[in-house]
Amino acid sequence: MSMRSWMMRRMGMAILVPPNPIPSIIPTFPRSFTTLTTPFLTTSRRLTLSAPSSSSSSHYHFSDFGEGDCVANAIPWNGSKVLLKGMTYTQLQKWVQSHGYRPGQAMMLWKRMYGNDIWAFHTDELEGLNKDFKKMLSEKAEFRALSLKEIRTAADGTRKILFALDDGMVVETVVIPCDRGRTTVCVSSQVGCAMNCQFCYTGRMGLRRHLTAAEIVEQAVFARRMLTSEVGSITNVVFMGMGEPLHNIDNVIKAADIMVDEQGLQFSPRKVTISTSGLVPQLRRFLHESKCALAVSLNATTDEVRNWIMPINRKYKLDLLLGTLREELCSKRNYKVLFEYVMLEGINDSDDDAKRLIELVKGIPCKINLISFNPHSGSFFRPTKEERMIEFRNTLAGGGCTVFLRLSRGDDQMAACGQLGKPGTIQAPLLRVPQQFQMAIGNSA
Repeated sequence: MSMRSWMMRRMGMAILVPPNPIPSIIPTFPRSFTTLTTPFLTTSRRLTLSAPSSSSSSHYHFSDFGEGDCVANAIPWNGSKVLLKGMTYTQLQKWVQSHGYRPGQAMMLWKRMYGNDIWAFHTDELEGLNKDFKKMLSEKAEFRALSLKEIRTAADGTRKILFALDDGMVVETVVIPCDRGRTTVCVSSQVGCAMNCQFCYTGRMGLRRHLTAAEIVEQAVFARRMLTSEVGSITNVVFMGMGEPLHNIDNVIKAADIMVDEQGLQFSPRKVTISTSGLVPQLRRFLHESKCALAVSLNATTDEVRNWIMPINRKYKLDLLLGTLREELCSKRNYKVLFEYVMLEGINDSDDDAKRLIELVKGIPCKINLISFNPHSGSFFRPTKEERMIEFRNTLAGGGCTVFLRLSRGDDQMAACGQLGKPGTIQAPLLRVPQQFQMAIGNSA
């Protein structure tokens, strides 16, 4: 079947994915479960539309609008309006010029969307712009990619923001205040996730769809616009919300580029962190194309355990993942990868695990975050006790590692690491527990 025929046939479904065979590393779902997809691990560029054809929105989405492309190559989406936050500055400038206006107008618009503490959501907030230019924007452009559904505040001050998308799906963003003057916004890159990590609540959903660059960027814009006065300046962005960021690499890299633009949101590249479960080809591409920081969810010290709790390891083993990092980081000065390690009682928190972890990361410029597992319904894992986490940390530090304990934030509102999302009645499958861990799992069931 040709790609064109396939696209036409699939437009009525909730997800648009290429007709690749399902990788053997990911468990298949029931045939009736048509809203989930599985990861296709490729480094080629592709177009991801942001909503099914039943969506009522009327936007252009620039999810694959290259820097060298002309505006005429934009893909219409049920109407005639351009979604401004889906464009880089270069693309915005070309679009503005295509309507007969000078590049300076594009810069003024850019600063009102992302800078000058305005974070404009509509033309009424574009004070100082040419009247005719504002009129054109009201007719041709859309500022908002998300609609606020709800903000939930946890006891520790963490905010979980629920956004409604054009197609009715919901995505979650978390804002984490810090007494030290550093506030972090944790953004999502997908609705759900295809990786099926066994300890992650989001993974229970499977993948519903990728977010567009505009939908990712607006999470950070909204957080600054609505919460800066309450929680202080938002200085950090982590792509650690719903989804596997490098599975949506085109839109993630584009969104991160917009976030670090010096005339816009002005986040430091070192304070924008992209997390991955270990998609090696996309990881290589990210390290070549982006200046932002990288976090790798490790969570196990043997392939046997990681194959179970993180099925992506069945395709990209620990040796390949860590060898790639050693190779790629040789050419990056003053760059450290952050290894995230969710501690699961009786599974990955033994003395032997600590010793193996020291050996695994040798030769890789890195820091290690030890994260307490955050319980959720349907999971049989238990968090490692605090005393054991401290012993584990001390062993790593004694072996020369830079290591931190990361406290749970927002868990009373299901806003902590691994707790985002809302699985439906049909969920991603739980995988077979290795024999040596069946007792540990059985005791917690």
